[in-house]
Amino acid sequence: MCCSSREREVSSGGCWNKYGYKRIPTSAGRARKRKSTFGSGAELRDAALRLLDHHQNLNDLLLEVEDSVKPAGQGGVEYQEVSSKSFIVSVLQEQASRLGVAAAILAAKNAVTNMERICRASASPSQVPLLDADQRKRLSCLLQTVKDLLANNTFCCSLFCQEMWKMKDPPVLEAVWHLHRGDIVGLAELLESNPSAPAAVEWLCGSLCGLCEQAEEPSRDVELAGRVLSDFALVFLQNGFQQTSELGRKLEFKKVPYICRAVLQRMLTWVLDAVGKEKQEDVSTLQAMRFWLNVFNVSVYRSAVHPDSLQQFFRHTLTEVLTYNPLFKVSDAIHMQKEWSFTRTCSLLTTLYRKLLVALSAKESICQLQQVLETREVNWQHVLSCVSTLAVCQAEAEQLFKDLLSRLLIKAFENYDMENMITAFLIARQAALEGPAVFMPYSEWFKASFGNAGGHHGSSKKALVFLFEFLSELVPFEAAPYLKVHIMYPPFVPTKHRSILLEYITLAKTRLADLKVAIEDMGLYEDLSSTDESVQPQGQALRDVEKALQIFENTRKIPTSVIEASIFRRPYYTSWFLPALLRPRALPKTPDVRMAFIDSLKRADKIPSNLYSSYIQACHAMKEKMLQDESKAETSRSKEPAEQLEAELAELRALIADQAKYEDVPAQIAVISDRLASVLGHSSDEKEAATLNSPIQVEVSAPRLAPSHQSVVDLLLTSFCQNLIAASYFNPPDRQGPCLSLFVKMMCGHRTLLPALLGRLCQLIYHQGPSLNDAHILGLAAFVIHLSESRALIPEVKANFGVSQPAPEKVLSVSEYWNCLLVCRTEESFAFCLRFCTAAASYLMCKFSSCSPEDLCALLPPSLVKKLQYIVPRLCLEARGILCEEAKPDLIWSSLSCPSLNYKRASLCLWKQARFQELLKEKAFQLSFREWLLLELEVYPEKDILSASERQDFHYWAIYQWYLPAPSTSGGCDGDLEKACGIIINTILDSSQRLDLGSCGQSKVSVNPDILCKLQEMVLELRCQQKLLSGCLDAQRHFLFEILWERLKDRKHGSALGEQLWRQQELLLHRRILVGLPASALIVTCRKGKKTTLDCEDFFHFVNSELKNVCSRGYALSYDITAHFFRGLLNASLDCEAAADRVNDVLTACQTKCPIVLFSAALWWPRLEPVLCSQWKRVFGAPLAEELERLREWQSSATSFLSSGVAFPLSGPPWISAAFLHCTVQPQSARGQERNALKRLGTDTEQLLVSLLFFSLMDLISAKIAPKEGVDFQMSLEWSLEILQCLEERGMSWPLLFHSAEKEPREYHVLRSAVSERHIRLLPVAFYSLTPYFRQELLAREQTFLCVALDLYIQLLRLFVEGRDLPQPDQGGPLEMISMARRFLLGAIPQCSAQSFGNIRPLLATCEELDPELGATLLRFARPAAAMELEEEPLLV
Repeated sequence: MCCSSREREVSSGGCWNKYGYKRIPTSAGRARKRKSTFGSGAELRDAALRLLDHHQNLNDLLLEVEDSVKPAGQGGVEYQEVSSKSFIVSVLQEQASRLGVAAAILAAKNAVTNMERICRASASPSQVPLLDADQRKRLSCLLQTVKDLLANNTFCCSLFCQEMWKMKDPPVLEAVWHLHRGDIVGLAELLESNPSAPAAVEWLCGSLCGLCEQAEEPSRDVELAGRVLSDFALVFLQNGFQQTSELGRKLEFKKVPYICRAVLQRMLTWVLDAVGKEKQEDVSTLQAMRFWLNVFNVSVYRSAVHPDSLQQFFRHTLTEVLTYNPLFKVSDAIHMQKEWSFTRTCSLLTTLYRKLLVALSAKESICQLQQVLETREVNWQHVLSCVSTLAVCQAEAEQLFKDLLSRLLIKAFENYDMENMITAFLIARQAALEGPAVFMPYSEWFKASFGNAGGHHGSSKKALVFLFEFLSELVPFEAAPYLKVHIMYPPFVPTKHRSILLEYITLAKTRLADLKVAIEDMGLYEDLSSTDESVQPQGQALRDVEKALQIFENTRKIPTSVIEASIFRRPYYTSWFLPALLRPRALPKTPDVRMAFIDSLKRADKIPSNLYSSYIQACHAMKEKMLQDESKAETSRSKEPAEQLEAELAELRALIADQAKYEDVPAQIAVISDRLASVLGHSSDEKEAATLNSPIQVEVSAPRLAPSHQSVVDLLLTSFCQNLIAASYFNPPDRQGPCLSLFVKMMCGHRTLLPALLGRLCQLIYHQGPSLNDAHILGLAAFVIHLSESRALIPEVKANFGVSQPAPEKVLSVSEYWNCLLVCRTEESFAFCLRFCTAAASYLMCKFSSCSPEDLCALLPPSLVKKLQYIVPRLCLEARGILCEEAKPDLIWSSLSCPSLNYKRASLCLWKQARFQELLKEKAFQLSFREWLLLELEVYPEKDILSASERQDFHYWAIYQWYLPAPSTSGGCDGDLEKACGIIINTILDSSQRLDLGSCGQSKVSVNPDILCKLQEMVLELRCQQKLLSGCLDAQRHFLFEILWERLKDRKHGSALGEQLWRQQELLLHRRILVGLPASALIVTCRKGKKTTLDCEDFFHFVNSELKNVCSRGYALSYDITAHFFRGLLNASLDCEAAADRVNDVLTACQTKCPIVLFSAALWWPRLEPVLCSQWKRVFGAPLAEELERLREWQSSATSFLSSGVAFPLSGPPWISAAFLHCTVQPQSARGQERNALKRLGTDTEQLLVSLLFFSLMDLISAKIAPKEGVDFQMSLEWSLEILQCLEERGMSWPLLFHSAEKEPREYHVLRSAVSERHIRLLPVAFYSLTPYFRQELLAREQTFLCVALDLYIQLLRLFVEGRDLPQPDQGGPLEMISMARRFLLGAIPQCSAQSFGNIRPLLATCEELDPELGATLLRFARPAAAMELEEEPLLV
């Protein structure tokens, strides 16, 4: 056309171009120029118009668009520029005037004609919504011309719209979009001009479907199709969902709102029609529908749509989905809802729901759901799949659903409305299908709602009847698992209405029978929270066996449930449980738990003999090869699900790496959960913990994991670490969203995985921690934080630390579990613990940077923070009392994630952060002095990360600069030195108890020397303070013994044996502490008037009441505490004016107040004498104190008496002389010499000989109960018999020595009070060890003998009944001892004098109770004696 940029030459010759205009040929192409024949531009225009008048094509003219005409002439003459816009306008105006129409109308009609030609020019046989490249180019020219015409008011838009709908074929969608996009004719204006709104809807829907299908073809322009869809969706939303404020300016559109809503409805129907036919639809069709779902991307509308319109659109869409095609009945929903879980729902529907949930919050969605349920008829498949999607994808949905269920139940029972009831039950079951990580199991919800008197049904009988009527109506449609829940956890019913419940149970059992599920075949530990109907009795029996084995392993008793099943549920027990337990296998060489359990059942007659024999034969027939084949088969069976799980985990990693796809993560995690359930499905104890919530068993010392479970756990942990790294590559933790939290929560929802997970973490952290690299540590630390976030889903952990522990199994929370795994003992473990705790705390501070301190306290395990408080100042001098600096969270994260990771620098960076320091002030995170000591006592000094001098500096800082002055509210000592000493002593004892109990007194762990050294310093300092403050006080309390007594008070253990073992161990530890302290600490120096005295009352009391009871020799303390006391006595006397007198006072007081100290001196004097004499000489340089000299003289006299025949002097208390003589006799073995020595004793030696007999009897008992002490039983027996013979020969009475405490003579009280309670209790054993050697004359001479013998026999029987303190079986069992004693009494009773029976009356009743035969014998012989006594009484007249 003439709007070309080149000059057009007009002549009679030439050719016609494609638009109908004649082109003038040129010679030599366009290189040759000729002089123009027109004088001006006006002349040129007139010539062109004349030409057009003869050869014009107006339609082609509109497509001939160029910018301008620039003719050029030769010889410097140039033509003026001619505008194509004004040229076309001029042509149109002239043509219109000739035709008698308006130029704008003519332009519109010609534009429609061009549009129709362009749209029909497609090479495709059928009309497609997108243009090809040539069509797009021609359309661009046309639209540019139309814009020019519009600018000159030479185009009629309304006529153009009307003419568009008169075309033979409707316009192509892309052409309409270009009109809309170019602001020529908007889509709304075009739709409004269509005379038939339904036709417009039909055309638009067909075009949009075609657009979606064409967009998914590889060769098509997807981006263009997306823009078309987005722009049109915007129009649909703006016009279809107008707000009141917008109606005024859109009144000109009457048809458009209807058309827009109708199109959206038709397209939604197009998608929903395919939901139920997803497997039947073509893949390309499904992809096209997914493309249409982009309409529901909130980002499409941005700020172009009123927020209320957007909300209205999404609420309307959700309503339409929920109410679409309501074919399913409630009965169908009850039966089929399991198939409508998130992972099984059509992906089109879940994708739609997830897009709707972006615009609607969880609360708004659930409110809309409730409103629809109350007012409309619904499609239950869509409703329940919506519930699943909400539960999986919205973290807050769980609580919102609980609230909704509560409201539904309230309404149901208020109006006795069945609809609300069924709605509540369906929603609760559907949410529970997604697992405990998403919503509570159905069994828990049912128990919580109806299992107590406070439930909605408990208000009246009418409410109760309503509930059971409802449950009864469900029965015909119920699946077996739900019926089992209702039977096993029935609603609470008052006793008077029990018949209502029984009627329902009968009905439910009938339904179970119809389903071929016998209630009798229910497992002992069946998981009623599961809705898996595929679990047959065989599978459940295997689970029951695993659970029973677990309980048996913990208690070593047959579980009560198994005993009850063997009696009350015999069919299940014999048909299912025993066959599952007695599956043939290759028996291990060392009996395992299963073998022990089977043996226990066999001994309890719970396994028939023939069945047991068959089992043993089958086990012997099994070969190792069969086990290997079975293992391989199992591996191959689980290979496919594991590969699917791995593929889904890889897909999750791709989503997490792309922040734009975070919204797809919850759905992917739900898919992973489904795959994980498939992998774990073969486990024999699946989902047990979900029902029973029993503690998870972890063998910390040697965790045991099944290979299949370990591989799954490793796969999940690896995936978590990779996801963390992928997410952290672009964003710090606080901008990574909830993806990792959801992943860990999903794992916690699989209860059967938790034992393997916690066991694997034990392996990695406790056993392999120091060998892990930085990436592993960072990943595990973050994983631990997220586990703590999901701690509500994790049962308690029963951690077994080995047989050396006081309580081999501890029940711990998951937070306490980390404390057990993170130990600080060696250089390597210190470094690992610092790295791990720093990573965990830093990750938490960054991940939850916006959380309040209270929320952080709930998320962060206190043990990790306390470990940091312990380690950081220990390893970093800068952390000891530094000022805090404000640090940004990302600074901490950058210090962890940088390539050259320096954990010391990272820990300091964290430590200096003001927010972390504020966190340390929280009560839960304060590391107390006691906790610090416990950690320090675990350190192995020889393997410590600190040198000895560095450790000493650290202890000085921690104790004197940090904890001693710190207030008690922050774990300190308030500046109280005595309080600090008390904490140290208690902590040492607690730590040693934890390590030593179970060693039966043989302590093998020494107290940390550095801590003990600090305690010694503090005790000496405290002693100096007390001296200065003592003044004129008559007495002072001894804080050390107060601490020890306090520990021994109010101890409550589960058994007498447990109490005895604990007390024995505790006292041994007390002795160790006392020996480790300065010797003078045992004695208090106090002022009485003007003189200084020594107060040993507390020490004496402690020895008499407690310490003597851990003496294996019974009458003597161990050498260490004996020597320590005497050295302390000499040291303490230095503070006295008359040291020798004070020593004499104390030793004299020992004779009556604490004779065991002197007996101990007698036993250890050969070792003790050189120590004391050397110390006395060194300190005082004077002769020994009188009482010390007397001790030496007693020892010397005893030695001389035995060796040289010198007379034995009787000076001082006879029992002290007897002690020295006895202890001198023991090392010698010449029995004849001892016998002669006894004969040489003087006549007035009754108390001496009786005391000797007492000491020999104590050795006799010691030989029985503590053979390792080196006391020979036979030698002690012979020595006792020698003394007894000597007493008999002299006619001295000795049976009173064995009298009970309340009857004992005063002269023997000192002896009995000085020995251990255990030895006193075992006096009957010593007595009856001598009875075979008693003479018959003794029975007649000693009137008290029968009473003493009977009393001791009764004591012996009581010891046997109580099961304590009797000799070991290999030394003559208790029954043998009792039988011997009984035979002796039965033989001795007839030989006793009549007067002997007068003393036994108080004992007869007890004897008749314990030994009726012996009691009858005594009564028979006692009656004649009583008659004789009556005859001898004088008659009173």
